[in-house]
Amino acid sequence: MLYAGFYPRIHDKNLDPSEAMSFYFSTYIERDLRQILQVKDLGNFERFMRLLAGRNGQILNASSLAGECGISHGTARGWISVLQQSALVYLLKPYYRNLGKRLVKSPKLYFLDTGLLCWLLNIFTPAHLDTHPLRGAIFEAYVVAEFLKSLYNHGKPDTLLYFRDQKGHEVDLLSETQAETLLCEIKSSATFHPDFIAGMNYVETLLAQPVKKRLVMGSPDEPYWFKDTHIFGYSNASAM
Repeated sequence: MLYAGFYPRIHDKNLDPSEAMSFYFSTYIERDLRQILQVKDLGNFERFMRLLAGRNGQILNASSLAGECGISHGTARGWISVLQQSALVYLLKPYYRNLGKRLVKSPKLYFLDTGLLCWLLNIFTPAHLDTHPLRGAIFEAYVVAEFLKSLYNHGKPDTLLYFRDQKGHEVDLLSETQAETLLCEIKSSATFHPDFIAGMNYVETLLAQPVKKRLVMGSPDEPYWFKDTHIFGYSNASAM
């Protein structure tokens, strides 16, 4: 599922995902986006996209990315902005409201389709993905995209955030509305471990209102409860 991604034509026509993504990149991304962005060096833009894919799930550092590509910081920002508007990448904003802590205040970047992400990372089979060092980050992108799709499909605004401070405390997803606060950890591990909820335990003590939902997405088992945390299998992410 992660390897194939979610572009409808791949499933409707039973296409080879890697071949389909190659055509997609060379037509829509290279042709159309190149014209919008007025990219003169196509090889530079493809290198930019592949380096961006390697940073999926990481805090965005546009200056570092621009330096590796040999482009200006403003150009890198402009290209990322158009990729956002084209629904190819998503910037997950940090949570830093009224906590009085030294928090990370830069967004994390995710690709919204794992099939395109795999192709950009030169992952051409599901077996390769299964042992790839970025498999966890790819799974994280999938869960973030499913949460985002669920909000939009229910006519709700994007309320997704992440939490990280300079001492290493972190929660992958945080959603705070007037109705409820949700915390979620994303783990591609096949086995749940109590350490997975340590970040949620810490962050819950800092928030202004009680947390109504605590989730861990990752275990392939049927959903179950561990104390006050709901453990969901990765096959249930699309149901969220």
